[in-house]
Amino acid sequence: MRSPILTMSISLASAFALAGCSLVPGSSGGGDRSDPSPASRGEGMQSAALARPALNQCLTDLGRAGADFSPLPDRYISDGCTNLGTVQMRALAGDRGQFAVSNLGPVTCPVSTAFAAWVRYGVDRAARAVFGSPLASVRTMGSYSCRNVAGTGRRSAHASAAAIDIGGFELEDGRHVDVLTGWNGSREERRFLRLVQQSACKRFDTVLGPDYNAAHHDHLHVEGVIDGESYCR
Repeated sequence: MRSPILTMSISLASAFALAGCSLVPGSSGGGDRSDPSPASRGEGMQSAALARPALNQCLTDLGRAGADFSPLPDRYISDGCTNLGTVQMRALAGDRGQFAVSNLGPVTCPVSTAFAAWVRYGVDRAARAVFGSPLASVRTMGSYSCRNVAGTGRRSAHASAAAIDIGGFELEDGRHVDVLTGWNGSREERRFLRLVQQSACKRFDTVLGPDYNAAHHDHLHVEGVIDGESYCR
């Protein structure tokens, strides 16, 4: 009988043959990241192949962090819309078990790794500190979506699966904390949501919430992996 570690290793090794890695390039004004133009697609494919060792390491790190996930094959879907080096996450490791994750599609491995660490060390511990109850699950509003940044002609980071929208959280005591109602809700809800936003700003390149604009009134948008100073609104 194979051990769980051996089984995971075989699964990852098989997945490495399917996936390539490409980080979302460049910063663009309002906080979202822009995807490569159609003309640069060939360069992106070459970069993905060159980055395979980095992807292998990322998948290994995500597995060691205790995440329940499956690597996905690379896909060039349409102009500026790609799934490169992505995974499908089903659950994340906590200090005393796992956290469920709902409504989540493909997410790049580096963003998935940052997300897993943020949920464990930022969200769960904020829930314990503010509410006295551990986190049970995270309700997302999706990840990959082939679309532009609202009101612009440039692709959103969602178009390259490098962003996640988070709508709310469920605690082990059954309490629900939603961004829509909690951002200006009770004192505890306001404190908790701002704590988790602040902790996200230490892990993600861009973090946008209800105070940014009306389009984010019901969720926290996190994208990219921090490399220097975060754009946090």
